[in-house]
Amino acid sequence: MTAGSSPVATCFRCGVSRSSVSDLEFLAWSSERAGGGVRWLCQVCSKAHVRDIEGKLPDEYWR
Repeated sequence: MTAGSSPVATCFRCGVSRSSVSDLEFLAWSSERAGGGVRWLCQVCSKAHVRDIEGKLPDEYWR
């Protein structure tokens, strides 16, 4: 990482990297602030866990 650059967004569920998807696909990603940082969910994980996200269930219930 160079000075002034930000870390690459990575899905915290499946590990897919922002750099591996198109700009259009990245628009469907979700983010949340947790533990002083930002966690990202790719479009696939967001869709699979939409009820858990909307219900604000803790991560351990997502399995």
